[in-house]
Amino acid sequence: KIVVVTHSKGVDFLMEGAADKNGNPYNINVEALTERGVTFDVCDITLKSRNLKREQFIPEAKFVPSGVAELGKLQARGGYAYIKP
Repeated sequence: KIVVVTHSKGVDFLMEGAADKNGNPYNINVEALTERGVTFDVCDITLKSRNLKREQFIPEAKFVPSGVAELGKLQARGGYAYIKP
């Protein structure tokens, strides 16, 4: 199972209307990956610090209280490995 945990500017690709530099929308790939079991977590602390609202994000985005804490939890209890691109 793959969990993508986002925080800071890393949440931007999960926002409604987000696209790459060529104008290709990210939501198409996110939807396809979600159908294959990948989950996308967004840090609530980031939302608060950047004055963002949950309504600004695509439906596939899930929200966690803290992205960093979620990473620790997944590693310690879930047996996940942390991979940063």
